[in-house]
Amino acid sequence: MKRTFSLFRIITLPTVLLALKVANAFDFEQDILPILEDRCFDCHGEDKQKSGLRVDRRAGMLKGGDSGLPALVPGDPAKSYLMEVIEGSDPDMVMPPKGKALTKEQVGLFREWIAKGAEWPGQMLERVEDRTDHWSFQKVVRPEVPGSGGNPIDAFLNRRLKEEGLRLNGRAPARDMVRRASIVLTGLPPTPEETDEFVEAYKCGSEKAYAGLVDRLLSSPHFGERWAQHWLDVIRWAETNGSEANLYRKNAWIYRDYLVRVFNEDVPYDQFVREQIAGDSLGTGEATGFLVAGPHVPAATVGREPAAVRQARADRMDEIMQTVGASVMGVTIGCARCHNHKFDPITIQDYYAMTAAFQDVEFGSRFPEFSEDHPRRQRGQAIWKDIAKERSKLREFGGWEEDWGAFRELHFVPVKAKSVRIQFKMPNVSLDEIEAFGPEERQENLFDKGRDLKLSAYPDGDRNHYSRVNDGEYGTMAWRAKVDKDAEEQPWLQFDFAEAQTIDRLRLSANREYFYDTDYLDKKPYLPKYNFEFQILHEDGTWKTWAGTLHINTELDQLHKSRKPILDALQGHISRLAQEGPRPSFVGRFVRPQLTRVLLRGSPENPHDPVDPAGLKILGGDLGITQKAPGRERRVEFAEWITRPENPLTARVMANRIWHHVFGTGIVPTTSDFGVAGAKPSHPDLLDWLASEFVEPTERDSTPWSMKRMIRLIVMSEAFQRSSSPIPENLNKDANSRLLWRFPPRRVEAEVIRDSILQASGKLDRTIGGQSFRIHNVKKTYSQWEVVDNHGPGTWRRMLYQERMRRVDDKIFTAFDFPDCGQIRAKRPVSTTPLQALNLLNSPFVTEQAKIIVERAADEAGKASEINFLFRQLLTRDATKDELEACRGVAPELVARTLMNANEFVFLP
Repeated sequence: MKRTFSLFRIITLPTVLLALKVANAFDFEQDILPILEDRCFDCHGEDKQKSGLRVDRRAGMLKGGDSGLPALVPGDPAKSYLMEVIEGSDPDMVMPPKGKALTKEQVGLFREWIAKGAEWPGQMLERVEDRTDHWSFQKVVRPEVPGSGGNPIDAFLNRRLKEEGLRLNGRAPARDMVRRASIVLTGLPPTPEETDEFVEAYKCGSEKAYAGLVDRLLSSPHFGERWAQHWLDVIRWAETNGSEANLYRKNAWIYRDYLVRVFNEDVPYDQFVREQIAGDSLGTGEATGFLVAGPHVPAATVGREPAAVRQARADRMDEIMQTVGASVMGVTIGCARCHNHKFDPITIQDYYAMTAAFQDVEFGSRFPEFSEDHPRRQRGQAIWKDIAKERSKLREFGGWEEDWGAFRELHFVPVKAKSVRIQFKMPNVSLDEIEAFGPEERQENLFDKGRDLKLSAYPDGDRNHYSRVNDGEYGTMAWRAKVDKDAEEQPWLQFDFAEAQTIDRLRLSANREYFYDTDYLDKKPYLPKYNFEFQILHEDGTWKTWAGTLHINTELDQLHKSRKPILDALQGHISRLAQEGPRPSFVGRFVRPQLTRVLLRGSPENPHDPVDPAGLKILGGDLGITQKAPGRERRVEFAEWITRPENPLTARVMANRIWHHVFGTGIVPTTSDFGVAGAKPSHPDLLDWLASEFVEPTERDSTPWSMKRMIRLIVMSEAFQRSSSPIPENLNKDANSRLLWRFPPRRVEAEVIRDSILQASGKLDRTIGGQSFRIHNVKKTYSQWEVVDNHGPGTWRRMLYQERMRRVDDKIFTAFDFPDCGQIRAKRPVSTTPLQALNLLNSPFVTEQAKIIVERAADEAGKASEINFLFRQLLTRDATKDELEACRGVAPELVARTLMNANEFVFLP
C-alpha cells in the first residue's frame, strides 16, 4: 500500500547561508560521504528508503526511520542510533548488512563526526517538519448544507443519490418504523400494545406520532442499556481477564452500570471521555474501568523472571493504548509500538509518550472515588460513622483487631519510634503486604517502599523475598518465610525510619488480590490468623513489645467481657459497608509512575530515550508536563487534550460510531480505524457536518457533545424512515445500500434476540443495573469456566447483565456472533450457520420460553386464537389467514419456536 504521508519535509534557506563554514570542521566530504555513498545510499537514498530511513539527507538522519529513533543526535554519538547499528551492539540490526560491516577505523570516523556536531556542508540549515495530507487528521470544517429546509442529513444524502441516479424509497410502514426505532434505540422490540397504539397515532399525524415515539424511546431507561452494550464491544470489556486461568474480575460490573447511567443521563461526550480517563479526579472513579477493560495476564501466571515481568507490564500498557486508540481516537495506535506506524503519522515516540500519560494505571481493583452526592458514598459515610462509634468504645480497652476480608487490621495505642519490628510467633509466614498507619495522615502507609526507610527481615525468603511486603503489589507474589518448628529465632520484619514515626495501626494480608479481584473459586483465598508482636527499639538497644495479637485478641477479651458485643457490632458494620458503600471494584488501581522510555522494537529489554507524557505530535499533543508530573495530572491533561474541540478525530469518530449503530454501517465503515489503511468516508462532507454539529450545535440552547441529540437528529431523518424494500436497478449500483436510498435491513444482535424472547414470554426482568447474573460454575483456579445454567429463572434479565466471560461459549447466543471480548469489535460480524437455527429451535432456553409463551396464550388469549396470540407477542402483528391455516394441527410450542426462527423476528425491517 502506498504511503500517503511524509514524516518530514526538507526546507532550505538561501544557498549563500548554506555555504557558511565552521572553523576546524570535520572533513565530511573526505571522511564520511564516500562511506555513505558506497555502503548506504543504495538502500537508504533518494530512490529507495528501506525501513523508512533516508541517509543522503542530514534532515532524514535527524528524523530517523521506522525505528522511531534519530540516526543522528549531533554532539552525542551515544544517543545516535546510527552508531548502534554500525557498531553491531545489536546483532539483529547490524548495518551495513551481508558482510559489508564497517572497519573499526570507519566506525571511529563516524563517532568523531557526530561528536563534533555532524557537519554536512550544504545541508546544515535543513530542518524537519511533521505533516500529513490524510483527511482524518485535517481540521474539521463545517460545510454548507445543500439546499434549504428539512433535515440537513437528508440534504447531503439526497444530493449524492441524485448524482448517482438512484431512486429513493418511500416511507416505511408504521409497524416497521416502530419496531425499527424501538430496537435501534432500546434494544427491545415494541409490545403488541405499543405497536397498535403507534399505528393508530400514525394515522392521525405521522410526523407528530413519530417524533413522540422517538422522544419516548430516548427517555426510556432501556436506552442506556442498549448504547452501553455498543461501547462495551468497542473496548472489549469483560468480567474475566482472558489469561490461562481466566480469573473473574470482581465487581467489574460497576463500570457497566456507570455506562448505562451516562447514556441515560446524556452526559456530554467530552465529559464522558474525560471521566473514563481521569474519573478518579472527577468524582466518577468507577469510570476508569474503561482503561482496564482489555485482557491481561495476572502476576501469578507471569512468574518471577524480571524480563517476563517487564514484558507483561509493557503488554498491559499496550492493552490500554489499544482501548484508547480504537474507541476515542479511531486510530491503530498499537501499530507504533515497535516502530513508526507504517501508514499513519504516528511515531514510536508518540506511542510511548501516550503510555507515559497512563503509567500510573495498573490492572486490578480499588475503591472507586465518588462525588459527594453519589448514593454509595452517602451510604458509606453513614456506615463509617457507625464504625467510628464502635471504635471509640473499644479504644479505652487498649486495642482490637478487625477482619476486612482482604486483610486484618490491628489497632493499638499510638507509639512513636524510629525502629519497629514485627516479631512473628509462628514458624511459617506468608505475607503479600504489610502496612502501617498513624493518627495524623490516616491513609498514608508509613511502610511504603517509596518512603525514606530501611527494610530488613529474617529469613529473607530467598526466591520469595521480603522486599515484596511493602511494594504495593497485592497477590501471590508474597514474602514466604519458614523456619524449623523448634528454631530459636522465628521470622521477623524490621523497619528503620529516617525520622521517628507515630503508629497506631498495622494492616496485614496474605493474598489481597484474590479477595479484591477474583471470585467464584472453590478454594477461597486463605487469610491466616497472624500471631505476632509489634515491638519498638529502645535507646538501650533492646526490643520491647508494645502490642501483640495474643494480648489484644485473647487477654483483653478475658479482662473485658463487655468487648465482645462491641466487636460483633463493629464487624457487622464492616460487612454492611462492603455491600452498601463503596466497594473494591475492578476499575484499575494506581501505582507510582516509572520512567518511560522508547522501547526499541517494542522490547522492554531495549530501552532508549525517555519521553514525557503527550498525545500525538501531529495533532499538537504537547501536554506541557514532564515525567515529574503525578499520574493523575498526566491523565487529566491527556483527557483535556483529546477532548479539545479542535481535535479532528474525537468528534468525527464518535459521530461516525453513532451513525454506524443507527444504520448498521458507518459513513467510515472502519469505525475504529480512520487511518490510511481504513476505509474512506462515503459522505465526507456529511461526516464533517455531523462532527461540527456534535461539538457546536446550531440549535439554540442545545447541549454541546450531546449524544442523545445526535442520535435523535439521525433517526429523525427521512433516510432512517425509508422503507427497506429492494429496488432491483438500485441494487446493481449500490448492493449494500450504503448510500441509503433505502434503510438497510440487518439481523439484530444476539442480545436483542434473547431479550425479545423473554419479553414475548412475559418473563423479562427489567431491573436496571446491579451485579451480573451467573450461568457458570464455581471453579478451581486453573480450571475452565463451564456453563451450568443458561436458561433458568435466575437468568431472565437482559443479556447485558449476563456475566461476560472471555473465551466462554454460552451454548446458545454465542452462535449469533456475540463477541468473546478478546478483540475489539467496533462492528460485529454477521454470520449464517446451521447452529443458529438449531439453537433457536432446540436449546433449553428456547424450549423453556416456548412453553411459557404457550401457557400465557392459554391464559390470556381468551376467545381469540392462541396461535394469533403467539404471532402478536413474537411478531407484533396478527397472523394472516394462510398462516393460521398452515398452523392448524401443529403443536403451539412448535409454532412459537418456528416464529423465533423467522427472519421477521430476527431482522430489523
